Amino acid sequence: MRLGIDFGTTSIVVAAVDRGNYPVVTFDGPDGEARDWFPPLIAVAEGRRLYGWAAWEAGGKAGTTVVRSIKRALADAGPETQVVVADQVLSMSRLLAEMMSELHRALREESSLDVAPEEPLAAVLGVPANAHGNQRFLTAEAFRAAGFEVLGLLNEPAAAAAELVHAGGRKSHGGRVLVYDLGGGTFDASLVDIGEAGADVVASTGIPTLGGDDFDQILAEQALEAAGVAETLGDGLEQAETFRLFEECRRRKEAIHPNTRSIVVDLGVVREAWGEVKVPAAAFFERCRPALDETMHAVHDVLSGRPGEDVDLVYVTGGGSELPLVGRSLREVFGRRLRRSPYSRNAVAIGLAIRADEQAGYVLRERFHRSFGVWREADGGRSVWMDELFAPDTVLPGPGEPPLVRSRSYRPVHNIGHFRFLECTRCGPDGQPAGDVTLWDEIRFPFDPALQDHPDLAAVDVVHSDAAPWHEIEERYAVDASGAVVVEIRNVTAGYGRSYRLARWAATQPRLVPGKRRKPAPRAPRARKS
Repeated sequence: MRLGIDFGTTSIVVAAVDRGNYPVVTFDGPDGEARDWFPPLIAVAEGRRLYGWAAWEAGGKAGTTVVRSIKRALADAGPETQVVVADQVLSMSRLLAEMMSELHRALREESSLDVAPEEPLAAVLGVPANAHGNQRFLTAEAFRAAGFEVLGLLNEPAAAAAELVHAGGRKSHGGRVLVYDLGGGTFDASLVDIGEAGADVVASTGIPTLGGDDFDQILAEQALEAAGVAETLGDGLEQAETFRLFEECRRRKEAIHPNTRSIVVDLGVVREAWGEVKVPAAAFFERCRPALDETMHAVHDVLSGRPGEDVDLVYVTGGGSELPLVGRSLREVFGRRLRRSPYSRNAVAIGLAIRADEQAGYVLRERFHRSFGVWREADGGRSVWMDELFAPDTVLPGPGEPPLVRSRSYRPVHNIGHFRFLECTRCGPDGQPAGDVTLWDEIRFPFDPALQDHPDLAAVDVVHSDAAPWHEIEERYAVDASGAVVVEIRNVTAGYGRSYRLARWAATQPRLVPGKRRKPAPRAPRARKS
């Protein structure tokens, strides 16, 4: 069974491949209702870790610790990053794998999916447009560990473009499309060229900490202000109360329509002594406006990177985009070129399922959106530079296609090769990383054959070796459709080698302690590019 899985910040949506159709999977909720999403929640109740609907059901009960929006932490975490949930400490990779294992079980046992017990679940997974390589790695590895066969990873706005093409036809929606994807916890914008042969993602950007979650928090703040208990949002609410508050605000926010004048929030679900309060819709929209301005700045950045090229269509997706203020803001800029997906919350999952369908006949080319490389020494070790292995806009292979390969060959001067990998917005002509820089994996390879069986190269000093230049070293970097990087390093002269799957191994990072929602710091104003 082939699937498209949109691992969102506030919901996981799954679409299935079914003979040219892509139905969204529904799950059996604990209250007996069928829902077309699965909650990416983690809870600890009475010492037990719970995930998904079990966590959702326990979240509002006293004594339960709930972790919401774990996806937002992925950009700053590695597989061994320690996460503290209540009094339990476990690695990020294990936490995600356990969550996806519950999703795997629910798909087989408590969903509308008709799949035989022995039939594997193969999926194309969605990731934010601005996702670092470590976030892609963590996502793919969690699903693999949970029993899914991972066919590939795809930029979420690119997946929404696939849903657009499938719904309307390439001919009727050809040209350049701007996909505006405002989800539960992230915002992405992509420029996609759509033609007869398929689609090509030409530029992407995103904001990893902006989405419907933030609107929920704004409404919660205003409701508590209206009740005269605003100070409780900091340290005054228990975990279960905070969970109930944000669930109530999410439901009320999703019920807003263009004619809504006031939003009624029932604070009695948080504490019995509190009753209903009314928040004027205009006041709520005014408080949301700065966040939406941030998305428009990001859109401007994408468009300014392609001067003189006009947009034929603006395609709006994501649950957060259903807020009426979003449509108004976009119409002010793009007018009649605006079109909303009829499946705004499910468009990405449907597009991912289309990508997973071998019979769809649809080609979608994904690209590197950042520069990936390795530090090299120069001038006898007096300076370092970035050897750019994969430049931004490098096209990734499609599912089933051979990997994209880069090779390096040289004669070393040290006994051990200490490789430090990094990503950045771009690499300058002088070989120096520029823009946003993310440090990645570190690996060690024994250039000296006498060290090839050493159990701990980290314990051996890296020194110049008179014997090293006699050996030829070859590096071979391979990237598959998911964007995962595997490097094979060989001592060709001595005839041995090692293979490494690169990730951001962040074991030395401070522990992550997910807790109550806090009022976010004010965003610094951004200057538009001229």
